[in-house]
Amino acid sequence: MKVVIDLIEDIRESISNAEGYIFTAGLLKEDPDDPSRLIYAGEAKLTSFGLDETKRVLEFGIENSKDEITVGEVIPSLLIADIDVMMYEVRVNVNAQYSGMEVVGFGKNDEAQRYVLFIKI
Repeated sequence: MKVVIDLIEDIRESISNAEGYIFTAGLLKEDPDDPSRLIYAGEAKLTSFGLDETKRVLEFGIENSKDEITVGEVIPSLLIADIDVMMYEVRVNVNAQYSGMEVVGFGKNDEAQRYVLFIKI
């Protein structure tokens, strides 16, 4: 389980808060031959985000739009949030079947200027 402070720290350390990086979801699946291994299954741009104070989560979403969100849109609002927000879980809503997916790791693609939230499906 990743929380908001993990996200903030990783972005600072891995891409130095570069505001132009686009958030994407990296999809991982279990290897059918070895369930302890995960296989990269693709990537999708994240198009929305928001804090849900009731569920105590930062939710990113993948919707059928051409919108994309950048580090510069997300991080400044998180940096000024209350301290309790730092412990909110980070989750991704892929679709109706895969909503509230737990983020299991972070990554980056410097060439494509993408910051990746890895989820396991």
